Amino acid sequence: MVLDSGPLGLLSNPTTSAESNGIRAWALRVVDEGGTLVVPEIADYEVRRELIRAGKQNGIRRLDELAGGLVYEPLRTSHFRRAAALWAETRNRGAPTAHDAALDGDVLLAAQALELLPRDADTVVVTTNPKHLALFVRALRWNDL
Repeated sequence: MVLDSGPLGLLSNPTTSAESNGIRAWALRVVDEGGTLVVPEIADYEVRRELIRAGKQNGIRRLDELAGGLVYEPLRTSHFRRAAALWAETRNRGAPTAHDAALDGDVLLAAQALELLPRDADTVVVTTNPKHLALFVRALRWNDL
């Protein structure tokens, strides 16, 4: 399972809430049952930049711990090339996922997920908003899994 920035942000959030507690319990259950949780570098970037901007040192520390304890997938040239193709395909179909000038983290995350995992029933991007990602990969809310 590949984590989008929404679930990753919830997992790294040091405060306690019903949602953060719920996703932590879910993540522990996945790992305990032998599942794999992947932290794509683009999701780490999206969460980390906001934590740095807001000066949230505890969140940064928790994010570092998560990235060190789960499978961390760095960005590679092949991801950017695949993302460029996905970006172009969606625009040609009239279904862009971001403004034309935007980097578009969703296509980068989808490209990482597509190269990491074979596209089958077990491949899923775990997200809080599946709308754009579902154009490329199987994407579900964490609490729907």
